[in-house]
Amino acid sequence: MSVPSVRTSAESAVLPPRRRWLTLAVLGVSLLVVGLDTTVLNVALPLLVSELGATTGQLQWIVDIYALLAGALMLFCGGLADRLGRKGVFLTGLVLFTGASVAAAYAGSVTQLIVARGVMGIGEALIMPATLAIIGTVFTDPAERIKAIGVWSAAIGAGTVIGPMLGGWLLDHFWWGSVFLVNLPIGAAGLVAAALLVPAVPAIRGRRLDPLGAALSIAGPALLLWALIQGPSDGWTDPLVLGAFAAAAVLITTFIGWEHRAPNPLLPLGILRHRGLAVGAVLILLCAFAMIGTLFLLVQHLQFNLGYTAAQTGWRLGPMALALLVAGPVAGVLAQRLGVRYVAAAGLALVATALTVFATTSPGDGYGRVLVVVVLLGSGAGFVITATSDSIVGSLPERDLGVGSATNSTAIQFGAALGVAVTGSLLAGRYRGEIGQSALEPVQKAAARDSLGAALTAAEQLPDRAGAAVARIARDAFTAGLGPAMFTGAAIAVIGVVIALALAPRRTNSDDSGVPS
Repeated sequence: MSVPSVRTSAESAVLPPRRRWLTLAVLGVSLLVVGLDTTVLNVALPLLVSELGATTGQLQWIVDIYALLAGALMLFCGGLADRLGRKGVFLTGLVLFTGASVAAAYAGSVTQLIVARGVMGIGEALIMPATLAIIGTVFTDPAERIKAIGVWSAAIGAGTVIGPMLGGWLLDHFWWGSVFLVNLPIGAAGLVAAALLVPAVPAIRGRRLDPLGAALSIAGPALLLWALIQGPSDGWTDPLVLGAFAAAAVLITTFIGWEHRAPNPLLPLGILRHRGLAVGAVLILLCAFAMIGTLFLLVQHLQFNLGYTAAQTGWRLGPMALALLVAGPVAGVLAQRLGVRYVAAAGLALVATALTVFATTSPGDGYGRVLVVVVLLGSGAGFVITATSDSIVGSLPERDLGVGSATNSTAIQFGAALGVAVTGSLLAGRYRGEIGQSALEPVQKAAARDSLGAALTAAEQLPDRAGAAVARIARDAFTAGLGPAMFTGAAIAVIGVVIALALAPRRTNSDDSGVPS
């Protein structure tokens, strides 16, 4: 039995201002941990090659399993938050996320680390939609709400970019697992504060859960990511790779068909009639594709090509955090004056420019080019995240906030997973091709073929002159691979600019008719 599409929580609507902003502060601290964990591991990826013997494909899975499970279960957990209560689901997710972080810190193999990362992704799936839905309920005034969402997006974005800085410092002083233990004190403090300060909004019990839809939402994207990651090493025409692509297409199509006829769909397709939600989800997915895919390669470029330590790499990504922190609130103000359409388009244009600059990197370029990339990327992401998030939340009635917020978070995670898989595979394919055509000896080619990290490790075992030659050729091959990977990301961002200008609403809370306003 459905409930009316009105705001039902009178308690949250009359919360005093101080309590509303305290609630936001608590949610922001928790989201900082989630955002931080999205990228804190990136600076440790080169170390995992030597410590755990991780291959390039395994590195991609360590990053992608988190995004896959977080994204695939986000809609299910959004419905769970609506049905069981948003505060309870949020607290459960925070406990699961923090506990899995400890397990990841002490993982003794790549497999154990991948499993722990997957559980952390489930924790995020419980946290993210609940937080944005709580904000949408507590901040009922549109002007206040967009400021709150600006803080929400800034907390996630700041955590995303602070992650490499903090991770680099930890790696310079402790072992690789320490990058996960930082979640323990913050998560515990957030748990206590949330239990005391976050209001318990009444559950909306009209929507049943959809376990079959949840299973299909995991299986299809998982096979797609597997095929994208395995393609460069096994060959794009390998029967298993082609079979995985075909099976992924069947499962994703089956998911859409099931959601169309399911009595209690995971994703009620009718919700996509809200133009702010439908277009906003597409734009945030494209932005996440470009941003997280770029970060995956950018960290390796700074450490392997430019020779920075983990700590030095983290600090050199710092300007991205500053740019995002400034851009988020500015985007909130501009969205009220200019509209979502132009703010989102401007953000994606900045992202496309950043990726184009990175794509044209040459072997002799230093940190100056990277600085331009990170400032443009952080500014663009801040614009897109804030504008699209408010467009999504502002277009929905109370009863759909959980699923709508989950759709926003799902788009971010799937965009991130696809970004790492596609850009990583494009670079890996070009890298292997360049190594194969190089003048290296067959034994050296075999040692260098898997990744730049493996090549540099092998080069250290060779005499000085031979080792230097292997390292130079491998670095040049990696730099050559940045072109196809980053130009593809830039093209994706440009498509986003066109979609924003053509379809995004000009104003927050525009009509939902589907006709541009």
